[in-house]
Amino acid sequence: MLLVALLAPLGGSQASAATLAATFTKPNDWGSGWEGRFTLTNASDQAINGWKVEFDLPAGTTVGSYWDALLTKNGQRQTFQNRNYNAAVPAGGSVTFGFLGNGPGAPENCTFNGNPCGGGDTGNPGELGAPGNPTVTARTDTSLTLSWQPASGTPTGYRVYEGSDLRATVSGTTATIGGLAKCSTHSYTIKAYDDNGESAASTAVTSTTSGCVSSALPKHFLTGYWHNFVNQARPLKLSQVPAEYDVIAVAFGEATTRFGEVSFRVDPGLASAVGGYTDEQFKADVKALQAKGKKVILSVGGEKGAIWVGNSSAATLFTDSMSSIISEWGFDGVDIDLENGLNPTYMGQALRAIRAKVGNEMIITMAPQTVDMQSTGGAYFQLALAIKDILTVVHMQYYNSGTMLGCDQQVYSQGTLNFMTALACIQLENGLRPDQVALGLPAGAGAAGGGVVQPGLVNNALDCLAKGTSCGTFKPSKTYPDIRGAMTWSINWDVTNGGRFAGTVGPHLDTLP
Repeated sequence: MLLVALLAPLGGSQASAATLAATFTKPNDWGSGWEGRFTLTNASDQAINGWKVEFDLPAGTTVGSYWDALLTKNGQRQTFQNRNYNAAVPAGGSVTFGFLGNGPGAPENCTFNGNPCGGGDTGNPGELGAPGNPTVTARTDTSLTLSWQPASGTPTGYRVYEGSDLRATVSGTTATIGGLAKCSTHSYTIKAYDDNGESAASTAVTSTTSGCVSSALPKHFLTGYWHNFVNQARPLKLSQVPAEYDVIAVAFGEATTRFGEVSFRVDPGLASAVGGYTDEQFKADVKALQAKGKKVILSVGGEKGAIWVGNSSAATLFTDSMSSIISEWGFDGVDIDLENGLNPTYMGQALRAIRAKVGNEMIITMAPQTVDMQSTGGAYFQLALAIKDILTVVHMQYYNSGTMLGCDQQVYSQGTLNFMTALACIQLENGLRPDQVALGLPAGAGAAGGGVVQPGLVNNALDCLAKGTSCGTFKPSKTYPDIRGAMTWSINWDVTNGGRFAGTVGPHLDTLP
């Protein structure tokens, strides 16, 4: 990590250098090349208008593609400048830009807006700012590696605390805490120190070591969405989810005011509706379900979801916030249910980065609308194919759709057997594995505006796809015995309607080949 410690303002901004910082990191390094990222942070009360970062690369190291900046080169000297949309670094905010490097080197002789990157007024040495934005960058069965942004001032080093207990003292901005138990959760804060004392503590970062006992998903499984809100359906605690559900998708992680960032909490209205439900009770219920072999994932988006991951900055915020939420709340993965569009490039980048932080057992599901999966040219289909190697399942929403084309180019209406089988065929014949395709249907009256079917018809569709039996007028040219299963919106609506969906479809999945 290379610290870039001065952002001199352009155009008359009077922000003190002590409140401005830029950090260079390598989020990914694969030996012959690496991803480089600069994060420019403005802790002052004035915006910075315009920025330029210049540095040298050692011989044999070059810059390839780049994003969120404009690049000019003069030999080994690289000059990155802002684009129009990210020229301003708002007070209390930050921007990032990144690039791919080829070769073993890293930036040298860096300047920011013409000033030496290591220079500038840092204020009184004894007045240390709190370290910024701690994150967990790696984890094993017995250790967690932390990284953070440097404190303002001139710290001698940093101390890592777990509660009031000192866990590590380091001179740089990273530390590995070892000797931890498998599958144990820890929360840390960091303080800078010098001869005059310590700074204020950073915000806390929480994570869990790897090595948790994790049961494999069944060959065929049932997914249901659980409401973290109140509507006409019956409100439930997680502990009240029927046993037929193998994967519970918590709906929803919500957007913040920053593009790409996701937040989650137990909804106060829901907590009141179920007679009280704290965050700690929710976390305990997650663990109890996992102890029964269930998986609990966080769905982001929904019909009204406004989460936008359309550039590298948003992808970074999505990665950091989601990996933090997964660690803190104990989720097994993420469901992408963005019904207002997505960018397959940046969402794919973010999902790979989250998995790199969380671990290879992370579940990734998607819930596109039917229109999103009509062809491989659609953004959702592109995303599914781009992350096929790490994708768990796509449970497309076969409802609120009207009519759509099947894989035989015939038009089919929602709410029919042919609609389910002919549309599933598009995914099955255009790149997705059968174990990555599931049928998503409403759980009865109230759950959707259209496309409601009797649960027995879902079983017929699964039999048609898996065994070639119980088909309608459309019959696929071959069978797909590994078809993954079914999803329903939602668990709450299913319970409201007497549990017929889970009670009918869940046991039937066990009869598939």
